[in-house]
This record gives sequence, structure tokens and C-alpha cells, in this order.
Amino acid sequence: MSEEAMRWSGQRADRVDVGTLPGLARLTGFVRSVRTPEFRGVTFHEVLAKSALNHVPADARMLPGEYTINPYRGCTHACQYCFARPTHTRLGLDGGGDFDNEIIVKTNIVEVLRTELARKRKLPPRVAFGTNTDVYQRAEGRYELMPGIIDALSGHRVPFSILTKGPLIRRDLGLLARTSQRTTVHLGVSLSMLDEELQQSVEFGTATTSARLATVRAIRDAGLECTVFLSPILPHLSDSAEQLEALVAAVASAGATDVLYHPLYLSSGVKEVFFAWLRSAHPSLVAEYTRLYSSGSETSYRHDIGARIRPLIAAAGFPEPGADIEDKFALNGRRGQPPEEPAQATLF
Repeated sequence: MSEEAMRWSGQRADRVDVGTLPGLARLTGFVRSVRTPEFRGVTFHEVLAKSALNHVPADARMLPGEYTINPYRGCTHACQYCFARPTHTRLGLDGGGDFDNEIIVKTNIVEVLRTELARKRKLPPRVAFGTNTDVYQRAEGRYELMPGIIDALSGHRVPFSILTKGPLIRRDLGLLARTSQRTTVHLGVSLSMLDEELQQSVEFGTATTSARLATVRAIRDAGLECTVFLSPILPHLSDSAEQLEALVAAVASAGATDVLYHPLYLSSGVKEVFFAWLRSAHPSLVAEYTRLYSSGSETSYRHDIGARIRPLIAAAGFPEPGADIEDKFALNGRRGQPPEEPAQATLF
């Protein structure tokens, strides 16, 4: 049995009727759609990518001039507030349940990336992961694309950053530690609440907060720095003085190098999904959220959160959150909108 066959042995893949796939099956690069028992309710749409590196235009409103890599589109984390949800509509899918369960997989992305890097006269100054999808979502456990991607970037000494909620990054910590000896590697873990009942409700496909704190410890134990993103802070759900104090203390105890914070931001296409969850889980807050989020987020609330959390961050011994830390992850100016990607001959 070949190595590839052994890798998939025991994982029955059921083909999906292509007639049920809005637009995907008609696109150049589409290979097949499969479901497996290990990922109940999730369909993987395997495609052949024409490019791996996305160069964001210099005049884009988000990540101007940056390079990103997205081996997946959609995300099984199912965070109800995810800013990238509207990107699924470009594929003929919706930004709600389809974003959570219809996952695009660029199965050849490692080979394409190696070819692109070998041909480039000028290498990317850095690459950002986590801009449109979490690269350590559950799909990565099946497809194992990140080790090859990291190795390709390491071979050309291309700096990169990874922002994730996924403990699966622990699998690659040895590789990431070795890579950090060749080029700059910034790692970040996102978490924003210690109330695990709330966390499992609003981001029900993710690992628990305690598992993410353990991931921070593992990253630090591997000799790597780790930024923790306290994001998103949810009004009247995870923003009390006691909650914020406990959150910062937990992150400090886990050994985080520095922290950033961001209150919830709801853009068009995300707001509808989040409010559907809110009406079901916390109907008494709908009126207040309607007031706060009439257009993205309310300025005075953002200022209030900053005034309350910055002293806690300073008291815990962390550097002051600011542009220097945000720049590690190409986040300067980011306000929760999905980054723009260049137009291509296909969507992949």
C-alpha cells in the first residue's frame, strides 16, 4: 500500500452529488466533494489551487500590500462573530451554516507554494496566516497541509505569523521552533472568555478556553513567543470587571508574551449571523446590541473597554498593546472586515 493510501486507510470518503453544490462543481480547479464519518455534518470540497500566495493590493482597506496564505476557505470553528463569513458568498455559498460546514480545501497548495517561491525574484517580506480562515481548524487534522507550507517558507527564510484558536498547532511546534532559527515566526492564540458555557455556545466548533491556555503554555515551553488576542470582547456577556480581570490573569499565568484586545465588531454579512445566535441564546440583549451595533461598533464602548482593560494588562506586566504588537500579525488598522484578495482566473 502506498504512503498516500495508508494515510487515508480507514477513512471512508463518500462522494457528494455535485448537483447540490452551488457553483463549486462548475469552477476550474474543482476535484471532488467528500464527507467522512470523522467529520459529521462537514463537507470537504477539494480543489486544485492555481496560486498559494495572495498579494493584497496596496490600496485595499485591509492588509494593504501584505501577503497571505489560506489553505482552506470556511472554518469548522463556527464562531458566530467571524469576520470572514461574507467571503463564502463569493463561492455561491452562504456565510452562515455553509461557512461552518462547507470547507474548501486547496489540496495541492504545498506544491504550488514551493513552485511560486522558487520562481519569485523577490520573496514576500512576510506572510500572514489567520486572515480569512483558521489554518489549524479541524480540517487540518485530516489534510495536514501546514507542515509542508511551513517547510516551504522556512526553506526560503520567509517570515510569517500564525493566529489560531486551534490546539492542533501543538503538533507543529517542533517544526515551528526549528523554523524560528531560520526566519521570524510570530504565533498568536485567540481567546476572549473564561465562561466555557458561553464559549461553547458562541464558538461551538472550537477548543475550550482551557485547551487554548494550555496551547499558550505549550508554545512558550517550545521556546517561542506567543501573543494572546483577547478578542472579541462581548458586551454584557464577557466584559464585566471581574471577567476581564480573571481573563488577563489567566493569560499571564499561561505565560503569554504580550496581549492585544478587540471588542466585538459586526460588519454586514456577519451581523445577521451573530444576531440570529443572540436572539436564540440571549434574547434580552437584542435591543442593547441593536443600539451598539447600528454600524459596526459603537465608539464610546470601544473606548470604555480600552479604559478598563489597559490598566489590567499593565498590572499583569505585559507591554502596552499597540501598533508594534499588531504589526507582528499584519493587523494594523484591521477592524474586523474580511481582507480583500486579488482577483484570479478561478476562485482558488
